Amino acid sequence: MKSALRQLSDLQLGQKAIIDSFTDSIMALKLLEMGCTPGEMVRLDNIAPLGDPIAISVSGYLLSLRKEEASTILVSPLI
Repeated sequence: MKSALRQLSDLQLGQKAIIDSFTDSIMALKLLEMGCTPGEMVRLDNIAPLGDPIAISVSGYLLSLRKEEASTILVSPLI
């Protein structure tokens, strides 16, 4: 059973998810170039003290994103 889609910015620290799609086509191009492709597994690794930016593991490296950017990525959380 597939989990309901959520924004990447809504994951909990340490939670893993699979990238499903994007809500912003212009931001999607930037994210695709950084390895955030549909089907790729991501993990929320760190959250800045004030909540923004966040750091995710994707495509074998650590990527820092603003929460606004992360909110354009729809993911299927893994349990």
